[in-house]
Amino acid sequence: MEKYRPTFTSSPSPPHTHTQILREEDYGASVDWWALGVLMYEMMAGQPPFEADNEDELFEAILNDEVLYPVWLSREANSILRGFLTKNPTRRLGCQPGIGERQIKGHAFFRSIHWEKLEKREVPAPFRPQVRSRKDFSNFDVDFISEQPRLTPIDDKVTQSLSQEEFIGFTFTNSEFHEP
Repeated sequence: MEKYRPTFTSSPSPPHTHTQILREEDYGASVDWWALGVLMYEMMAGQPPFEADNEDELFEAILNDEVLYPVWLSREANSILRGFLTKNPTRRLGCQPGIGERQIKGHAFFRSIHWEKLEKREVPAPFRPQVRSRKDFSNFDVDFISEQPRLTPIDDKVTQSLSQEEFIGFTFTNSEFHEP
């Protein structure tokens, strides 16, 4: 886990943006643990750890606001979220050189996980959705599947100015795609 080289690119969605991007610092694997903390918080609390009316206020909140943890979270859940959502990446759970992976795997939140069996794919999935066909959307919320997609308009001038070098030899075509 400590083998990552620092990078300087920016790509996460605004609610998942980590402190290093906002401070324009280089970063490595610590951003993955931050993102996992944000995702786990959203799954446990039902909302993101930082909220604001616009993107600028959201980024300000990520940098400066303290996370409020719901009182109903278990001690273990609270602890792991606090570990992953530590703003200082050198103190974030999983980021200490040489022991980061052990810290995460040994955390009380994961005490029921049999890591070796999991890595060998010997642990059955706790939930397997029933899927009747490739086009079965019954496991998705009806609000999402009934929403009309809004495609980004294509600006031919921009498209033509982009390097196509990365797509040389790319031949995949989705046989099920139909132009609207």
